[in-house]
Amino acid sequence: MTTQLIKVLLVEDNPGDVQILKIHLRQANAFSQLTLTHVETLKDALGSLAQHSVDVILLDLSLKDSEGLETFIRLHQETPATPIIVLTGLDDEALAIQAMQQGAQDYLPKGEVNGSFLLRSMRYAIERTQADRKIREQAALLEVTTDAICVRGLDSLVSFWNQGAERLYGWKVEEAIGQNADVLLYPDGSPLLETALQTVIETGKWQGELHTLTKDEKKVVVASRWTLMRNEVGYPKSILIVDTDITEQKHLEGQLLRAQRLESIGTLASGIAHDLNNILTPILAASQLLQLKLTDCDDRTQEFLDMLVESAKRGSGVINQMLSFTRGAEGKFITLQVRHVIAELKTMLYASLPKSINIRLDVPQDLWMISGDGTQLHQVLMNLCVNARDAMPDGGTLKITARNQLLADQEAQQHLDAQGGHYTVVTISDTGTGIPPEILDRMFEPFFTTKAIGKGSGLGLSSVAGIVKSHRGFITVSSQVGEGTQFQIFLPAVHVTESLQVEDSELPSGDGELILVVDDEAFIREIVKVTLEDCHYRVLTAQHGVEAIALYAEHKDEIRLVLLDLMMPSLDGASTVYTLRKLNSTAQIVAMSGLSTTEMKVKAASAGVQAFLPKPFTAQELLEIVLKQLDRFRE
Repeated sequence: MTTQLIKVLLVEDNPGDVQILKIHLRQANAFSQLTLTHVETLKDALGSLAQHSVDVILLDLSLKDSEGLETFIRLHQETPATPIIVLTGLDDEALAIQAMQQGAQDYLPKGEVNGSFLLRSMRYAIERTQADRKIREQAALLEVTTDAICVRGLDSLVSFWNQGAERLYGWKVEEAIGQNADVLLYPDGSPLLETALQTVIETGKWQGELHTLTKDEKKVVVASRWTLMRNEVGYPKSILIVDTDITEQKHLEGQLLRAQRLESIGTLASGIAHDLNNILTPILAASQLLQLKLTDCDDRTQEFLDMLVESAKRGSGVINQMLSFTRGAEGKFITLQVRHVIAELKTMLYASLPKSINIRLDVPQDLWMISGDGTQLHQVLMNLCVNARDAMPDGGTLKITARNQLLADQEAQQHLDAQGGHYTVVTISDTGTGIPPEILDRMFEPFFTTKAIGKGSGLGLSSVAGIVKSHRGFITVSSQVGEGTQFQIFLPAVHVTESLQVEDSELPSGDGELILVVDDEAFIREIVKVTLEDCHYRVLTAQHGVEAIALYAEHKDEIRLVLLDLMMPSLDGASTVYTLRKLNSTAQIVAMSGLSTTEMKVKAASAGVQAFLPKPFTAQELLEIVLKQLDRFRE
C-alpha cells in the first residue's frame, strides 16, 4: 500500500532560506514523501491555489508584495480549510504568535528547524485540520441528538432535560426535573459557576469548560454554552445550557502535550549529552594517562585516580541512560556482576545519605551473574534507596542484601510474568514510615506520587518497574505502616563464571604515523594530541572542518588517519568527510561524537567513515581504535 504524497506550497522570497529548507528536507529523505511547489509572492500563491489544491502551506510573513499579519490573513481567507505553518525569523516570534491566534496551525523559527521536525510538523498540522473538520461535520449532523440540553430557572431548578442529557449524565427526565442543577451536576462545586451565571445575566451568553459529575459519580469535562432566555416583555426567565462531552478530547490533548514535551526533552537531552560527553572526554582520558604515568604514587593517590576514571565512566552512563529514557532506546545489556553495582552504590550512599541512617550490606562473593545494563540497575537501586531515605526523616536503618535463589515453577506462578529458574535477588529494606495498603496498589503507576508538588514527579517507581521488566525480572514489595518497607528485585541469572578483567599495563603504541585530529573543543584536541604523542605518533590538529581540509591537502601523502568530530560549527563532520574523500578516496577516517546514538552511528557510516569512537573515551579505547584502523590500512 503506497502512502499519498503531501502536496506542499512554499511561499518564500528569500532564495537562501529556500535552499536551506530544501537541503534540510533532502537530508531527511522527505522528498520521497512530499511534492513541493515554490512561489515568491502572495499574488503567485493565490494564483497557484486557484488552480491546484494543496495539503499544507509553508508561509513567510515578509514577502515582496505583502508583509506582516495581513499576509497570513489574506491567504487564510482565501483557503481557510488548508493548514498554514508560519516560517519566522528569530525576531518575529511575536508576529508569528499573532498569526497562531488568527488560525495558523504552527510556527517554526527558520534557524532551528530541521527536515525531520518540519515533516512531522506538516503531518501533524494536516491531521489536526482533518480531525477538526471531521468533528465540525459530525457536530453539525449530531448536535441535536448528542448534546446534553437543559433549561434551568434563575432559581437553578431544572425545567427541561433532553435525551442527550440523560445519556451524558445518567439522570432520567423525571429524576432531573425540579432538581437544583448546581447540586445535580456540580456537587463538588466549580469556581466557574459563579462567573458563568454572572456573565450570562450581564451579557446574555457564556461559554467555557466545566467539570461535571454523572449519576454514577463519573467525572466528565464538557464544553458548556449558556444562553439567557427572556419572557415576552424582555425580562430574564431562565438559562438554556448546551453541554458537549469533551472528556476524551481533553484526555487525547493531554497525551499529545505529554508526547510533545517528551520530544522536546529528548531534543534538549541530546544537546546536553553532546556537551557533557565533550567535557568528560578529557577528564577520562587524562585520568587514565595519569594512572599510567604516576606508577610510583602512593595508594591514596591511585585511589583518587581510580575514582576519577570510574566517576567519568558513570557520568557517561547516566547521560546515555537519559537519552535512553527520552528517546525510548534499549539499554546496553552485558553479562555483569550485581555485586559490583552494589559496591559502586555503597560509595555514593555513604557520601549522600544523612549520618542518622545506618547503612548495612550483606552481599556474598559467589553471587550469580546476570545479563543487564549496569547503569539502569544502578538507577533502580539508587531510586529505591532515595525513597527509603525519604521514609526515614528521623533516621533508621537501610539494609541492602543479595542472594542466589532457585525459584520453582509453582512459586513463580504467584508473580505476574514470572517464570521458574535461577535468580539473583537484591533486597532493599528500611525501618521507615511504611506504605499504606491503598497506596501499595498504585505505587508503580506513572505520575502517581504522594510527595508534595515539586518534590516528586511520580516517575521513579514507574521507571524502576519498567527497567526490571526489561531485564525479564520482577519486583515485589511488602510494607507495614510505622515499621518499614522491603523491595525485592528478582533478576534472571546466567550461568557464566565471573572472571577478573586485568587492563593492560601498557598502552598500544605507534611507529611515528602522522594523525590529523579535528575537533572544535580545545581540551579534547589537546588530550588526544598528548595521548597519541606519548605513544609515538605524530599529530596535527584542526579546530574545524575548513582548517582540517587545508592541513590534509598540504600533508595528504603523510597523514595515515583522521580522527574527526561529527558535530562542529562552520563545516560539519559529514561535509568535511565528503571533501576529504574528494582529496583522497582511500582516506582512513574515524568519527568521534558526544552522541553515541544509533542515528549518529548510521550518519557516520553513511558519510563514509571506517569506525566510530563515542565520547567520552579512555586513552586505551582511543589508542586501540587508532591501532586497529592503521593495521587495516597496512593490510
